[in-house]
Amino acid sequence: MTYALNFTEQDWERIELDWTAWWAGELDRPIVVIENPVHARLPEELSREFLFEKPVEELLEHYQTRLEARQIFGDAWPKWWPFFGAGVVAAFLGANLHCSPQTETIWFEPADSTMTGAKSLSFDPNNIWWRRIKTLTESAVDLWGDRVCVGFTDLGGNLDILASLQTSQTLLLDLYDDPDIVKGKSLVVTHHWLRYYEELFAITKKSGRGTTPWAPIWAPGRCYMLQSDFSAMISPQMFETFVLPDLAECCKEIDFAFYHLDGRGQIHHLDLLLSLEQLHGIQWIPGEGQPSPASWLPLLKRIVDAGKLCQLYISADDARTIVRELGGRGFAFYITDTIKPQEAEQFIRSLISDNEVAQH
Repeated sequence: MTYALNFTEQDWERIELDWTAWWAGELDRPIVVIENPVHARLPEELSREFLFEKPVEELLEHYQTRLEARQIFGDAWPKWWPFFGAGVVAAFLGANLHCSPQTETIWFEPADSTMTGAKSLSFDPNNIWWRRIKTLTESAVDLWGDRVCVGFTDLGGNLDILASLQTSQTLLLDLYDDPDIVKGKSLVVTHHWLRYYEELFAITKKSGRGTTPWAPIWAPGRCYMLQSDFSAMISPQMFETFVLPDLAECCKEIDFAFYHLDGRGQIHHLDLLLSLEQLHGIQWIPGEGQPSPASWLPLLKRIVDAGKLCQLYISADDARTIVRELGGRGFAFYITDTIKPQEAEQFIRSLISDNEVAQH
């Protein structure tokens, strides 16, 4: 299959140089990722027929067509990753995977009432979802080679996975009634999580084009966007007990670790997250119905003042506001506006100019 993509070896060298400098805190401007059109999933991509039944070759041909049609600017790079829902490790461990093209969602539920037992936390190399994602990842790397950075599926966080295996309500009760059992399960989930990660990394690194998780960040080595959406329902004390050890263990194994801070309900965990020395940065997602990222300047300042990097999905206007108020150093912006090709480079130049003014 031929692959028509206008991204040269010099472009890859630039991506590696600038992103590596950003991770090291040595890039004096923001990272700016622009894709035209803005990446979005089609309803058909969220159907069981597409995810599980379509032949791998047809599925990748579909995505290749989309890759070839996408224009990328600034610090963007050709990338693809298989999406089977947020926290698909739950399906690897036996939960049922449900998908609805009509509502454009994928979710997980316990397969039966025994999902709280130890059996549900056993690694199964023949699990149908694990084999499908592993095969897709291998086939994508074989097909695209060093022309595309093939990324990780959305593995999820330890308590998110446990909640899918036994329901959120049951897990919330267990945090009070059986905290030691939850700790033990969390350790097992983290152990399996790292195994899934390493097996996928062994595949994706073959392209020699660095690493990308589901989020729009690139790194020269092991990289992932860690998360715990479940933590919006628990106190900082519980976060420190049940989530922080998992994050610390993952940060030890991952060279470039980020955390997906999703919504107001997680802000009270920020100080604990910032205390993790090996956590490189925070992705801030305000959430549905909340003010845009530029309305959270004190929060963003807390992140960068703590020496962490910060990644945002953001409009062009909000990016300008943040650069003018806080400077652009340490930020990575994924621009959510559709910007015409002739305007993209002009926008990037103006943002860099604003950043130079802010630095003085």
